[in-house]
Amino acid sequence: MAKSVEEVAEAMFNMVKDAAGQKKLKPMDLTKNVMQLFGDEVDKQICKEAIKQLINSGRCVYTYFGGSYVELPHREGAAND
Repeated sequence: MAKSVEEVAEAMFNMVKDAAGQKKLKPMDLTKNVMQLFGDEVDKQICKEAIKQLINSGRCVYTYFGGSYVELPHREGAAND
């Protein structure tokens, strides 16, 4: 059975969260990891939709440093008050 966009987005979010502070993940890294994890249950289109959902919901953001990466939103020092 094919995985839903929500299930794929949740798996991607967990990957980004686990890698936070250690490694930056590119959108293609997330796609490859999810396709390995779920096998034939996902395709590139579902992965693309899942990344779009994460970005649009604000759970993740795109950053650019010599390439595009998907990361957790950064908290500014003043926002922690």
